[in-house]
Amino acid sequence: MIRGLVACLAGLCLVPAQAQERIYRCGNEYTNNAEVAKSRGCKLMEGGNITVIQGPAPQRTVAPSAPRPSTAPARNGNTRTDSAEQRARDSDARAILETELRRAEERLAEAKKAYANGEPEKQGIESRNYQRYLDRVAELKAALARAESDVTSIRNELNRHSGAGAPAGNAAK
Repeated sequence: MIRGLVACLAGLCLVPAQAQERIYRCGNEYTNNAEVAKSRGCKLMEGGNITVIQGPAPQRTVAPSAPRPSTAPARNGNTRTDSAEQRARDSDARAILETELRRAEERLAEAKKAYANGEPEKQGIESRNYQRYLDRVAELKAALARAESDVTSIRNELNRHSGAGAPAGNAAK
C-alpha cells in the first residue's frame, strides 16, 4: 500500500505543472510580458484562467492621396442616362427575362409531367408504404405550385418591362 502511494507521488512529480503565467490587460490586448505591461500601464488580471484566441488582423484602408478620375460619369439625382444607353439596358433586361421565362416554363412542364394530375406512378417501396407515396405527391404538388408562381412572376415582370401592357416575345402564352 505504501509502495503504491510512493509510486503515485513520484508520478505526479514527473508531470509538469500546468500553472498559467500572470496575464496583463492593455485595453483590448493581453500580454504575459511584465516589462511590456509595465511600460504600457497594463492591469494585472486576477482570478481564473484566461484563453485568448488570436483573430485575423483588421485590414487597414489607405486613403488615396489624390482622387482618381472616374471612367464612368458621376451618378446623382440630376444626371440622366442617354436614351440609347437606356434602351440597350432595357433590351438586355428583357432578353434575360425571356431566357428565364423559357427555363421556368420548362421546369413547369417537367413538374406537371412528374405530378401527373395528382396520380404519379408509385416508385419502389411506395407500393408497400402508402404514406411515403402521399408525401412524394405533396412534394410534387408544392414543386408544381412554385413553378407556376415563377412563370407568373416572370411574365408580370416582362409585361412591366414591355411598357404599356404589350407582352414581349413569348410572354403572352
